[in-house]
Amino acid sequence: MLAMKPRNTPRQVLGESPQVLAEALQDGVNLAAWERQLPVQVADFASLLLSLNQPLAESFTLELGDDGQLPVLPTLARGYADLAGYDGFVADVAWLVSAYACLLDARRVGVRLTVLDNAMCPRWHVDHVPLRLLTTYAGPGSEWLEEAVDKRVQPLPAEVEPSRVRQLACGAVALLKGEKWLGNEGSGLIHRSPALANGERRLILSLDWMA
Repeated sequence: MLAMKPRNTPRQVLGESPQVLAEALQDGVNLAAWERQLPVQVADFASLLLSLNQPLAESFTLELGDDGQLPVLPTLARGYADLAGYDGFVADVAWLVSAYACLLDARRVGVRLTVLDNAMCPRWHVDHVPLRLLTTYAGPGSEWLEEAVDKRVQPLPAEVEPSRVRQLACGAVALLKGEKWLGNEGSGLIHRSPALANGERRLILSLDWMA
């Protein structure tokens, strides 16, 4: 059983409009998730990419200007540019980067696109970042808990009852508030990577606020 303190009672906000993501800026909210349906061409591209059973791990930092233009991503998953839906996929990532940067007034955004064939972070944990965007383009989404634990005074759980585990849907865009968000110390969202069945894979995108 997770022990909770009255001051550690964050809430999570989920909705079907991208406007819900702005709720992550509110005090007391440690998760805002846009429960969207992926555009068909984007979902098809992600599925095709995974079906090739090839590794993919890209990480880079984008410097963003003040012109309000979508960022250009000429190298993103470039090895898969011949797959149907590639242009739509890149456009979707560019829009997410732009929306994330606009929300935070960010000038530098860290981008990571990864194919996983195992649980990258299988243990319950909180991120030591201010606010991370996470979305799964193919495969099962990340798991999370409504409760908060201040790991400065007690350990995070090793296991919890399955009925208390929540899961983001494939395609959902989530903003996860971490321990380095001012005023959110001890209330970072507890989450983990889902266990994968034999042969199951995920395509995930994460964005981090660098400056």
